[in-house]
Amino acid sequence: MTSLETYFKNSQPLDQYIAAMTENKENLEAIYHSFSLPQDDDRLEKIKSLNYSKVLVITEDWCGDAMMNVPILKHISESLNLEVRVFHRDENTDLIDQYLTNGTARSIPIFVFLNDDFEQETVWGPRARQVQHFVEETRSDLPQKDDPAYEDKAAEAHTIISNRYQTDSQMWKYVYDSILDKLIIK
Repeated sequence: MTSLETYFKNSQPLDQYIAAMTENKENLEAIYHSFSLPQDDDRLEKIKSLNYSKVLVITEDWCGDAMMNVPILKHISESLNLEVRVFHRDENTDLIDQYLTNGTARSIPIFVFLNDDFEQETVWGPRARQVQHFVEETRSDLPQKDDPAYEDKAAEAHTIISNRYQTDSQMWKYVYDSILDKLIIK
């Protein structure tokens, strides 16, 4: 099995990944520029004393959750001086298969927080609990997949979710809080 160190070293630096994006770049950058870290969050100082130095992000450009979560992570990583690299999930599913959501889904993004020795300290993703609840609620009225109306209804739900991700600063705060809480609790 490939080591986390090898995956990390063979992955793309976050800024290079963002520069090369073709699908959600503008929205990701807009969220990054609209969100700022709270000035008085003691958790950031506490986390600085913990054993984190790197983040391996498993994602893809087309992912709406990544569009919202990655810019929040970028702010956090800049504050904590963490090196962030991006592994493209679809190029090799061996890595994501180690981080399946609910044991079955290759959901992204996944943030693998590493120490100086490239050992996993904790994992976050793909969504904050409150965001997951919103997504489930938005998708709860979808018809069965074999229903002729399914595709149109699923596209409508996707648009609602994506629009909310792009504009709702409370969603961004949920992601921020969820990541920091995970870093503290492990």
